[in-house]
Amino acid sequence: MTPMSLASTTVPLLAAIPDLAHGFERRGGAPILAETREESRRRVRDALSPLGRLLLLKQVHGASVVRAPWDGTPEADAGTASEPGLLLGIETADCLPVFVVDPRRRALAAAHAGWRGTAQGVAARAVDALLAEGSRPDDLVAALGPCIGPCCYEVGEDVRAAFGAGGDGLFRPGPAGKPHFDLRQANACQLVAAGVRAEALAHVDECTRCRPELYHSYRRDGRGAGRMINAGRLPDLGR
Repeated sequence: MTPMSLASTTVPLLAAIPDLAHGFERRGGAPILAETREESRRRVRDALSPLGRLLLLKQVHGASVVRAPWDGTPEADAGTASEPGLLLGIETADCLPVFVVDPRRRALAAAHAGWRGTAQGVAARAVDALLAEGSRPDDLVAALGPCIGPCCYEVGEDVRAAFGAGGDGLFRPGPAGKPHFDLRQANACQLVAAGVRAEALAHVDECTRCRPELYHSYRRDGRGAGRMINAGRLPDLGR
């Protein structure tokens, strides 16, 4: 694995891919909590600049997928890349970051999945984009990063309704009488339905709200919450 030069959590499934760089960022304490979004982006860009150009999105909780490279921050919640030297970045503070990698084609997709994007199938749309570009389902491996867990993700009936009767298994009763949503499981099911093998899914099974020493959380910290920038970069051509 290529080092990310940034405090981050990795998964062995992706770390085993030669020269693929990936990381789900971990917070570094109070100074990072006080950062603005632009300060955070500048810090991460500087830290990762030896690996290539960091591409970010204007995340709008939808399911649009754009293809790298791009300029600026297009409105979308997923992107794909098949060129070396590009880092796809996803910003989160309870939502789920997802990486899908095709080692054979050296192709990568990254997605930002909150409940709204998940209801629209954003992770599955990212897989669809890779398949449309020539990937084969059996070649894909995916990693689901840290997000708010069902232990803490209390939601309203509008969220339950967004997933219909088929989503009943994604909810559990909460202590306050409201449903709790399993964001990670919802996306894992969608990835498998889109063609990713269940055994090719890896998880960082940590709740962002429960781990203030590691992760930012909007539910825990409110509007002043920072953001993690989770990034992945393709293996270099010729390796």
